[in-house]
Amino acid sequence: MVESEKIVEKGELTFDEVVKLAFANPPYGINSLFTITLRKGGNENRPEGHLVEGGTVKVKKGTIFNVTATDKS
Repeated sequence: MVESEKIVEKGELTFDEVVKLAFANPPYGINSLFTITLRKGGNENRPEGHLVEGGTVKVKKGTIFNVTATDKS
């Protein structure tokens, strides 16, 4: 597992922005899938959970994302 702290200036991130923070060169392809889980998010009603493709999430200092890339084979 690679842990890397990133500093972002905006209070909300899209699914694609989180993927780009996690991977310098995201492994995009027709069979590529990304799973994003988060903890300590900025939404008090949902501080933990999943971020789905096309979605957005509020972030605050200390928000933790786990981003996993998989390839259907």
